[in-house]
Amino acid sequence: MSDDFFALPAFKPDEALQQLKRTLRDLRVLTERGNGFELKGASVVALVVDGAAINAKLAKRPSRSSAEWDAFTLSASPEVRKFSDEVKRRLARWTEEER
Repeated sequence: MSDDFFALPAFKPDEALQQLKRTLRDLRVLTERGNGFELKGASVVALVVDGAAINAKLAKRPSRSSAEWDAFTLSASPEVRKFSDEVKRRLARWTEEER
């Protein structure tokens, strides 16, 4: 048997970016602005396709002036799902901190 039998499909960053944006829009908390998303006017997510990967930045905490960012390179579908889950976790934490 060939080793290619269980090979994963090739990662298509443009399609993955569209799916990721759709997932973030569906959260209904974030507002899409250009290549990123904002939470109450503060930029919290930035997404850019770079070759065969998506370069993503996620704010450590929302800030209108100068946010600190965590950088992610998403080059496979599981990484995109993991990034999406991390965005959801941080949103939950930020919402809880506001209370």
